[in-house]
Amino acid sequence: MPPIITRRRLLAGAAGLTGLAGAGLATAWGTGVFDGAPRLLDPHAEVVGRVEAARHRTGRTVSATLTPRPVTVDLGGPAVQTWGYSESAPGPLIRAGAGDLVHVEVDNRLPVDTSVHWHGIALRNDMDGVPGVTQPPIAPGGRFTYEFTAPDPGTYFYHPHSGVQLDRALYGVLIVDDPSDPGRYDAEWIVVFDDWVDGTGRTPDDVLASLRSMAGMHGDMGGMMGMGGGMAGMETMTSPLLGGAGDITYPHYLINGRVPAAPATLIGKPGQRVRIRLINAGSDTAFRIALGGHRLSITHTDGYPVTPADTDALLLGMGERADVTVTLADGVFPLVALAEGKTGQALAVVRTGAGDPPRADAHPAELDRTVTMTGVLRAAEQVRLDERRPDRTHRLELGGGMMPYRWTINGSTFDHATPLPVAQGERVRLRFVNRTTMFHPMHVHGHTFALAGGGARKDTVIVLPNQTVTVDLDAINPGQWMTHCHNLYHAETGMMINLGYRA
Repeated sequence: MPPIITRRRLLAGAAGLTGLAGAGLATAWGTGVFDGAPRLLDPHAEVVGRVEAARHRTGRTVSATLTPRPVTVDLGGPAVQTWGYSESAPGPLIRAGAGDLVHVEVDNRLPVDTSVHWHGIALRNDMDGVPGVTQPPIAPGGRFTYEFTAPDPGTYFYHPHSGVQLDRALYGVLIVDDPSDPGRYDAEWIVVFDDWVDGTGRTPDDVLASLRSMAGMHGDMGGMMGMGGGMAGMETMTSPLLGGAGDITYPHYLINGRVPAAPATLIGKPGQRVRIRLINAGSDTAFRIALGGHRLSITHTDGYPVTPADTDALLLGMGERADVTVTLADGVFPLVALAEGKTGQALAVVRTGAGDPPRADAHPAELDRTVTMTGVLRAAEQVRLDERRPDRTHRLELGGGMMPYRWTINGSTFDHATPLPVAQGERVRLRFVNRTTMFHPMHVHGHTFALAGGGARKDTVIVLPNQTVTVDLDAINPGQWMTHCHNLYHAETGMMINLGYRA
């Protein structure tokens, strides 16, 4: 049975989780240590392997190699020095079928520790990629092999769970195909949104240091002001949909690694039906997305099907994904991702005929019509959770603010947080209660949850200021699972807690 991890023991270099003994293991976002914690299941426990072995398997293996390293990335004009998995962003596409074994070798050529987290995948716990909790960090010059069954079809992505590395070019897309997908579309387009600062005179670590320098200041602007090139005016960091919309001003917003002046382009034909997989890989920015001259039919969110919903525009928080279908018209059309509550946007182009390309600042009318947030969607009947009273309820009160820059769950930062215990087989209810004036996209590792009352199956959900969001999940994937805000800077400064199965 693994010991209780305490901050004192970890900092002393004593053994932490069984199989992770060693000095100074640090987590990705936080320190990974817990005062007063219950005894938690070892991520390498036999039951973790048994659950993995019981997953449906096809017998096929999909193999890939990721080499995080310093790179120069061309954003479509600006060339930036950054860290990436390749010479472009996003990194390599990994594509598997449901039930396939995913085998990924990571060769760390960065000057710092790193890791890879498989965002949204209900995988085996020891492959979740959280240093100090599920694995040792991958040291410079070190290697680590991730191997897991991809159990559920959907649109996912991967990124480090180490410091603020996600706010570089260290992210990529993982698609798990559904063998029973009827394929009612003619083409597919994968679209990744990002907010970009690295190599423009600042690094993400510089930004974090600037935010942390506010620790000695007093007062709480509730996340309504931004840090970047300087303090951003409040009017540029608020949204009628989200309230406080971010902390950081970014010089660039990207679609598939390109700035609006040199946009990525989809070439199609009029009348084609296209499935567009939308992924918000940003660190501090929600995006309001619209395709000029078209309506979007939302079919999936966070990998799971929903009752199809037509809309003019879609709002995605950090870490959220959505699949939409469109029937292409004749002409040239802007796909715009407006940085919600900020100044700036990302742009891509859909071309099916003759016409001038859209301007970099194109603003399709659809952006100002019906805007849908994924939290209002309804789960498709085949993926709804059965009706069942919860066996356990946890309240997660989200707190904190800008001055000092400190974000909490239940009044504690991650290094002082007591894990939320669950037991195998329980129906667990989580109540996210937002006591701040910022929105928080809350993400649970290793599980999908259902929004209360038949809502969508998701792994990341926006919690609006002064609102409560209730979700249910089935505790059927044993291990220790981070639950945190997917605003990278909020998580890194404390808004994270461990949803831990009891040993």
